Amino acid sequence: MRHNNLNILSIILFLSFSAVAIAGRYGGWAAINDANDTHVKEIADFAVTEHNKQSGENLKLESVIKGETQVVSGTNYRLVVTASNGTASKKYVASVYEKPWENYRNLTSFDPALY
Repeated sequence: MRHNNLNILSIILFLSFSAVAIAGRYGGWAAINDANDTHVKEIADFAVTEHNKQSGENLKLESVIKGETQVVSGTNYRLVVTASNGTASKKYVASVYEKPWENYRNLTSFDPALY
């Protein structure tokens, strides 16, 4: 009987830790491992292009420094990029929400990086 209780307790603990690990993947922010990934660069380019449309600026994307993703009912991207206005390069933090199955992207924010 004692072995049965121990086995049941072990299974419950295993399932609890598994649920916590899985839950951590959804809703939380995860670092992007490859800032040079084609899709990440595409998202960054979209962010700069949309910012230019909304602000009237003429920034050109130079690079993606780092980023994070958050899986929700789509994917939120938070990217630190460098962009140039032709005379100076600056760092910006861009947030983009994407639902690829609907061909939907939206620039949520685009602000100068404070670091």
